[in-house]
Amino acid sequence: MSGEVVKYADPHIGLLHRGTEKLLEYKTYLQGIPYFARLDYVSTISQEHVFNILIEKILNLRVNENVSLFRIVFLELTRLLNHMLAITTHALDVGAMTPFLWSFEEREKIIEFYERISGARLHTTFFRPGGVNVNLNNSLIKDIDYFIKNFKIRINEIYDVLSNNRIWKARLSDIGKINKLDAINYSLSGPMLRASGVNWDIRKIVSYEVYDLMKFNIITGLNGDSFDRFIIRIEEMKESSFIIEQCTYKILNSKIENKNFDFKLKMNNKENIKKSMESVISHFKYYTEGFTLDNEDIYIASETPKGEFGVHLETNNSNKPYRVKIRSTGFLHLQALNHIVHNHLLADLVTIIGTMDLVFGEVDR
Repeated sequence: MSGEVVKYADPHIGLLHRGTEKLLEYKTYLQGIPYFARLDYVSTISQEHVFNILIEKILNLRVNENVSLFRIVFLELTRLLNHMLAITTHALDVGAMTPFLWSFEEREKIIEFYERISGARLHTTFFRPGGVNVNLNNSLIKDIDYFIKNFKIRINEIYDVLSNNRIWKARLSDIGKINKLDAINYSLSGPMLRASGVNWDIRKIVSYEVYDLMKFNIITGLNGDSFDRFIIRIEEMKESSFIIEQCTYKILNSKIENKNFDFKLKMNNKENIKKSMESVISHFKYYTEGFTLDNEDIYIASETPKGEFGVHLETNNSNKPYRVKIRSTGFLHLQALNHIVHNHLLADLVTIIGTMDLVFGEVDR
């Protein structure tokens, strides 16, 4: 520090380290899924999703289109959960309390959908290789569709309260600016990257699940400052709401059988475990021994709410990973902190960290 001006920022991590990558080497692939939900505990479903699609890629499993739409519904609901918390806790840091209270009311409604699919409020372990943990439920889809139609009004309320506040504008405008080239060189992703004007969204580039059937825009900024990052998260919530509406419409009007082709069902030969001893044995082996993956060296990433979250997996023809390396979004954002905060006031550091949307569970792993 030089007075109140930050000359150098050195982020320290280590307090939350749980050795997730090493722990995964001692767990079967199925047992490893819940570990991902504990990384970014604000976006649990998005985290576990990446590990599942990686396993599906190796096993060459195809997911039923309606089940994939069902997955996208919850991936985008998770994006809403994340952005609502990111924007309103940031507002709380800067000094605005009302949006925080409003967002938690809406977050409770989404968490109720989490409970209906898993019984859990945060750590759902909802996705499974080849499908999801529960079969499609049209009643749930109708309730989500109803929620989204009303939720769009709440987004505008939060935006109006903050964007029309001169203190909010003064605290965010031209604070924490990062240009397009630096954003790319520091490997930023998600809203942090798009705020600097980079038109990059993995949902459009790679098109996993059935995102190629969805119509949505990639929102980019102009200045790369904290205010742009706020605007992008607001606009992304609107795009996510639009995606969810498309998915619910397709599911409710689809002629495809709403069947969950879970890998577990394939191993059980779709027999009733209450009547077939062979099916009971298969079920037991699935949950204790898991399944074997051939020798592969593969990396897959998805567009989680915070940005690119990737998993590099090495398999060795066994039922457990040989090596797992996680590319966490927040870790890469945090290492750019010194560059972004240099010569800003100490009070601006609070604003900048808030727009980075850090969760140390994934930063430290």
